[in-house]
Amino acid sequence: MNKPLNETLSRELGDSVASKPKTPFENAYRAALATKGAMYVQGFLVIVGKSEEPIEHAWIELDEQTVDPTLPHLNRDSQKLCYFTAQRLSIKQLKAAVEEAKEDYPEDNPLPIYGAAPYEYYGDVMLGGMDYLEAYEAARTKCRESLERP
Repeated sequence: MNKPLNETLSRELGDSVASKPKTPFENAYRAALATKGAMYVQGFLVIVGKSEEPIEHAWIELDEQTVDPTLPHLNRDSQKLCYFTAQRLSIKQLKAAVEEAKEDYPEDNPLPIYGAAPYEYYGDVMLGGMDYLEAYEAARTKCRESLERP
């Protein structure tokens, strides 16, 4: 179930962390580190009536609401955005996963974070565990439903 999107806080936080277009994982990472009590969330975004496929995305959750620091760059009506959670990480878990990725794969970007194997396939890509597959399938269903409606 989508937690309500706080559009005002999303825009304010996007400005405060200098969010950039097409970098939702980095934007959410910086926002999570800058926001007390935040959870870093990865999953999929569907733009109702526009998305043919789910968009891999990241945001934060704060006080039972979705806060998306990338929102200012989406140029979409916030009422048409649906978020599908694949995984949530506390700040401690997030920092540990990023440090581990930097250590194990120093030449690669540490974000996004996919957790431990075994990984599942969605589409033509193998990423994340069963939680990723379930979130992807739910988001894909939403894409199909929203495009079928006149």
